[in-house]
Amino acid sequence: MKKPKWVIEKEQGKRAAAAETVWLFGIHAVRDALENPAREKLRLIVTRNAAAKLEEAIAASGITPEEVDPRKFNAPLDPQSVHQGAALEVKPLGWGSLEDVALADGPGAQRLILLDRVTDPHNVGAILRSAEVFGARAVIAPRHHSAPETGALAKTASGALERQPYLRVRNLADTIIALQEMGYIVLGLAGEAEQTIEQALEGRSDRPVALVLGAEGPGLRERTRESCDALVRIDFAGAFGSLNVSNAAAVALYASLNRG
Repeated sequence: MKKPKWVIEKEQGKRAAAAETVWLFGIHAVRDALENPAREKLRLIVTRNAAAKLEEAIAASGITPEEVDPRKFNAPLDPQSVHQGAALEVKPLGWGSLEDVALADGPGAQRLILLDRVTDPHNVGAILRSAEVFGARAVIAPRHHSAPETGALAKTASGALERQPYLRVRNLADTIIALQEMGYIVLGLAGEAEQTIEQALEGRSDRPVALVLGAEGPGLRERTRESCDALVRIDFAGAFGSLNVSNAAAVALYASLNRG
């Protein structure tokens, strides 16, 4: 009996995911990955100078590095990558299910960041750093039309990618509904919203909260907006305000944790 097309596509997707690898680069990103026991490490390419800086991390990881001449650095990276003489091929990290991260134990109030079509790896990397600083349980984005786990993202995250869950989901609107069923208040960031984050969470800042941010320019998609419990804005001092999405994520997280 011939398999249905959707079954074949699902199996192909699983095989592609199993074969996927990522090249991390830069001293900090490579060191943090080497020191992460959950990270599957495949190949390490370093210059002599980088090997000296990473000596302890290399020894702890158990991987045998390939030492190369700086003028013949042969890792398959973008020529513009600032690799600092270190590149590490790894498997993407697995963070488990939505329930695993959304209901995880941890200090402080439960907070999540959801990203709607934020495709710039530098923005996502910066958001992961902020999420780690403010104790968010995870950063969540759709599998399509979002920044994948890449070396550029890892370098901008400055190590946070190894510790801060970055979960990719099939459908963001369905994820929002699932979080609401888990007890989360889901707030979408929109500049034209009438209420601020502080006003929306007045007396409820101890509740689990998911903050949804859209791409700069288009903002949140219509279905995403409709799925949120409320739309909120960041309160600006002047008549007009605009923030980069990574800065907006940091401010929104701080506001959700310290008001109400």
